[in-house]
Amino acid sequence: MKANLLELSGVHTHIGAYHILHGVDLSVPRGKLTMLLGRNGAGKTTTLRTIMGLWRASQGAIAFNGRDITSLATPEIASMNVAYVPENMGIFADLTVQENMLLAARSARNAAQMDEARLKWIFSLFPAVEKFWNHPAGKLSGGQKQMLAVARAIVEPRELLLIDEPSKGLAPAIINNMIDAFAQLKASGVTILLVEQNINFAKRLGDSVAVMDNGVVVHAGSMKELAEDGALQHSLLGLAI
Repeated sequence: MKANLLELSGVHTHIGAYHILHGVDLSVPRGKLTMLLGRNGAGKTTTLRTIMGLWRASQGAIAFNGRDITSLATPEIASMNVAYVPENMGIFADLTVQENMLLAARSARNAAQMDEARLKWIFSLFPAVEKFWNHPAGKLSGGQKQMLAVARAIVEPRELLLIDEPSKGLAPAIINNMIDAFAQLKASGVTILLVEQNINFAKRLGDSVAVMDNGVVVHAGSMKELAEDGALQHSLLGLAI
């Protein structure tokens, strides 16, 4: 079994006339939480979307579990137990929380068929999902929508989670709840690749880190080393942790 669950080698992505990724090399260790950091416009979201097949790599290779997925369609990649939580969360506002969850539970045709033990575990991670189970998802707060988006991604067992800026715009108490949930997910064996702007969030959760700039990975290593090296943070991110 390979140590890295996901590997990108020399990945280029063009979107229309724009060349966004310029040869991304990225390794995501199995069972760990990898942070993908970088300034706005560095190519982080494009990297996640390219892994998921939403945008097609124009050059290079993406391997998941040792299998080349570069040219696979998004549904095929999702069927390999890969889930993606986009920055805009993709919540169906007019549907209830329960209906949003049911849509993601491919093995269930109605709520009664959903895995009860797994739902209980999700409710323990995100109590708001249980509390607002029968409410329209559009009525939830930003933090509650983010919790629903992650809960929906894990309603069935996943091997890899791709999550784009889960802490954006959230209150500190909600961020702490999110950090606890991701720590539990990681402990359960899920591999996570997480895009973040909140460096304190990254510092508390990350095992490994990759920093992007101008469509390439300019630094990769342990999160702990980056968190303890103020000069390196400043040179890579222009900020201090």
